[in-house]
Amino acid sequence: MDTRARHVRIADVAREAGVSPTAVSFAFNKPEQLNPQTAARIRQTAEALGYRPRPVATTPAIGRPPASMTIGLLVPQALTFTFADPVYAALCEGVAAAVDTAGYGLLMLSSQRGALARAIRHANMDGAVALGLDEDRSEIRLLRRAGLPLVLIDEEALPEHGSVISNDEVGARAAARHLLSLGHRRFAVVGIEPPSESEGSEYFQGPTEGVAARRLAGYRQGLALGGVKLGDSRVVVGPGSVDGGMAAFHRLWDDGLRPTAILAMSDVLASGVLRAARELGLRIPRDLSVVGFDDLELASRSNPPLTTVRQPIRQKGTESARILLHMIASPGLDRPEHRTLDTHLVVRSSSGPAPARGTERPGNRVRPVAGGAAPGR
Repeated sequence: MDTRARHVRIADVAREAGVSPTAVSFAFNKPEQLNPQTAARIRQTAEALGYRPRPVATTPAIGRPPASMTIGLLVPQALTFTFADPVYAALCEGVAAAVDTAGYGLLMLSSQRGALARAIRHANMDGAVALGLDEDRSEIRLLRRAGLPLVLIDEEALPEHGSVISNDEVGARAAARHLLSLGHRRFAVVGIEPPSESEGSEYFQGPTEGVAARRLAGYRQGLALGGVKLGDSRVVVGPGSVDGGMAAFHRLWDDGLRPTAILAMSDVLASGVLRAARELGLRIPRDLSVVGFDDLELASRSNPPLTTVRQPIRQKGTESARILLHMIASPGLDRPEHRTLDTHLVVRSSSGPAPARGTERPGNRVRPVAGGAAPGR
């Protein structure tokens, strides 16, 4: 029986195991009432089908099970990294604020080493918010099969899920057009390293899904309006850290590329670019303009203050939790909410006019790129 297209219910388990729905309920809530072999067979069948038993108690405010009063927060990396990354930290803070207000608890689950999938099978939660986990992940499929309400942050969702994303393409397009308006023609993008080599192609195939792909699409669209084509050699990726931004910029430099403008997919990466540029003796923005994305607190405090695209990070977390709580309170909701939050450009001191020909520092002059690629291509 294919249960992936719909929620797995107690009747499905009963039919597959050849027992009554009451026996299925006993297997999870009163196993002493059943033969041990029967109870074990029912639980094995439920596991195979992806059935997740609901708690017995009810909550008057909701009017139905579940009653755990807990939602899960699923993150795609180790929890230590989640707390250290300012974007994820702000998202989690937003989720926690809405959960606290509603009187719910919050259970954080990491996807590292299969821990998330194992925890979902046993965790007692009423629904989940997933950060940066697309719908093809095994953990998301497990939640869908269990029939739990689900809201995805930064990923497009199927109609039965809620979702909250920022308008990444619009923000990236504005960043590119800003630099074009300052006369820049030689660009490079410093992007977020994909989780695996097999996913790297998403950065180079135009708008697909995911934050990095949407932002790259926006950069390319904005530059195309000014007649500039962003070639693959002008897109480098690194881990989402200051060190990652530094390494990516040094890689560009070592390859002989001499952009006058950098579009960084995060403020943290942009901070690394600024640091690497200073190490190379470049003056910001006289020799190199840098634009980030996010508008974290560090953007206004960097040296110089960073031009960036502001997205409402904390609000994404708050809205995702609000949508999820509404789904929990409204079982059978046909159309969960899908929200796209606005972005806008914040201009500061890290972007300025393109250097005039002949005024560039010697190290910033264009050198031929391996393979004969033309500058800016």
